[in-house]
Amino acid sequence: MNKPDFTQVDLLHLVTHHVGNKQRDESYTLSDTATVVDADTTDYLLTYFLQPFNSEEYYSFHHSVSLDLNAVNTVAARIFADPDTFIAASHDLARLLFDQTTHPKVKAGELNVAYFTNVLLGDEKVNAIGLFKSETDTPFLKMKHQRKNYFIRHDFGFELKGMDKGCLIFQTAATEGYRVLVSDASPRAAETQYWKDDFLNIKPVSNAYHQTTQFLNIAKTYVTEKLAEDFDVSKADQIDLLNRSAEYFKKNESFNQEQFEQQVFQDKSVIESFRSFDQTYREENSIAIEEEFDISKQAVKKQTRVFKSVLKLDKNFHIYIHGDRNLIERGTDSDGRKYYKIYYTEET
Repeated sequence: MNKPDFTQVDLLHLVTHHVGNKQRDESYTLSDTATVVDADTTDYLLTYFLQPFNSEEYYSFHHSVSLDLNAVNTVAARIFADPDTFIAASHDLARLLFDQTTHPKVKAGELNVAYFTNVLLGDEKVNAIGLFKSETDTPFLKMKHQRKNYFIRHDFGFELKGMDKGCLIFQTAATEGYRVLVSDASPRAAETQYWKDDFLNIKPVSNAYHQTTQFLNIAKTYVTEKLAEDFDVSKADQIDLLNRSAEYFKKNESFNQEQFEQQVFQDKSVIESFRSFDQTYREENSIAIEEEFDISKQAVKKQTRVFKSVLKLDKNFHIYIHGDRNLIERGTDSDGRKYYKIYYTEET
């Protein structure tokens, strides 16, 4: 599924509630009428709401027993079926979020519930529900020109690039739990868990993005953690395999596991070791990946950022390895000192 296209989007409904932290005995405040947005502010507000959602990493609502028991999915279905229930349904969403806001580090904030029309997903035009929580306000200065001088004062607000948590629910694939995009600016696992797992209860959609991400992660984990247990390999060898893995995904439009193994690992014993690790890893982490799938270039770009190509030697040298492994040679001299010999054609 493609990234959403918001060029024709319209904001049909918007209401704002305050949601505190239940664990700290804070309360929530519900609005009974729609939020008033100044006409000149609408474009900025749409930027604030929608710019984080430029990914192909789709999710769907989930429940271990039955999808009907996922509360947010149920409320979303009610809104899509009858947008006139929007205000009342938004109250239910605010209460659901409040009930899950129990971790002591989760901040109180404003929950904006929005209803959009004319969102493009590929060739399909759909409606969408947006849930946006703003927690971190920042001070800013306003400088106003008067007749003979300037007047400077400060105020507090939310940065256009600083939305804390967001969710877009698209009106498609309803029987599968819809298609959902999520944004979370918090690096802390506890806050991410309360938003994605406790409140929304979502799982990844097994599309090209998800399969590409999962397999690259398996390959990286094998090379960096398991390979050295089974074979005598250097850090340079590991970096070379990571580079070859990334290069395979960058050069090909589709993935074939046997082809990947032959081109990247090459050695029969290493391939057998990888297959054993791959199978165990998938079973332990409940991962399902096809042997062939289309490669998501966006997923490749994101995942390969964490593929380390730096060889660190004590605290003296860092060697960046990007190309031919045969141009770097490892050895030990007569005094027992370890060394790397590097060959090159041109110094720049």
